[in-house]
Amino acid sequence: MTISKYLSTAAIVFALTIPRGEAKETGDASSNHNNKGVELAQEHKYEDAIKEFNLAIQANPKNAKAYVNRGSIFRTMHAQDQQYDDAIKDFTKAIELAPKDPGGYLERGQTLVMQKQFTEGLADLNKAMELKPDDVTAIRLRGFAEIGMQDWDKAAADFMTVIQKDPNDAQAYERLGFIHRSEKKYNEAIADYDKSLEIKPDPDVYTKRGYTYVTYLQNYEKGIADYEQTLKINPSDYDTQQRLQYAQAALAAKNAPPPAATPAPTPEPGLFTPLNIGIALLVLLVLIGIIFVVIRRRSGGDEEPAATGRIR
Repeated sequence: MTISKYLSTAAIVFALTIPRGEAKETGDASSNHNNKGVELAQEHKYEDAIKEFNLAIQANPKNAKAYVNRGSIFRTMHAQDQQYDDAIKDFTKAIELAPKDPGGYLERGQTLVMQKQFTEGLADLNKAMELKPDDVTAIRLRGFAEIGMQDWDKAAADFMTVIQKDPNDAQAYERLGFIHRSEKKYNEAIADYDKSLEIKPDPDVYTKRGYTYVTYLQNYEKGIADYEQTLKINPSDYDTQQRLQYAQAALAAKNAPPPAATPAPTPEPGLFTPLNIGIALLVLLVLIGIIFVVIRRRSGGDEEPAATGRIR
């Protein structure tokens, strides 16, 4: 799963946490519209929420929280097409209005990380942590940025901090698993995935653990078990179906009996065997004998007429 997918699933959760007491204390129209927008957003009525945030900004153009909240809605609505310009503008405006409030930096940093602008996003997240050092959300998002920059040590440290603050954070363990796998620490990655699944049985994590077993440890049995567990939860996962077939084929090849030894073929006898040599010599002697007889006969025929001539 990509960083963008991870972050977009929680795109509005971080921003929309304005306490209800704020509107009751101030009693102004901007706060009322702002809080109404939060309620609508939490019900996934995003268009209606934007209308309320628009009214909040119209009533008080300096309401930084309304800009942050509207920006988070824009980000959520455009997560599929990755069009975050409106969100960035709102977060930037919120920072301009409230430079000491970590909210604008946090949300703009998250959005930049989702766009793989890791260096810029990291700067915003560091600023948010400077203003609010114990913000677990900022630490987590900074870990994502550091993963994107392949700064494995810093990313691992941030996710370990998240776990220290919340030992039941399944995603933090999963991210540690990814980091350790990237560092070729495969057994440590397996342990991280084990812990993540113990907290929350997630099909994506089963697939990642299975992939680690199959690809890096050649433990096909455990990899197959993980892939099968994924498909029990999500039977339509085509990629995992393909991975399962590969692992099953690899296991079958591993367990196949060795092929029977093929007997070496009997070499064909060569031409120069003792028998062939003997036959050749015999033939040669016969030929010599024949030639000798022929020559003798021819020599005798020539002499006979001469002798006859002498008698005459």
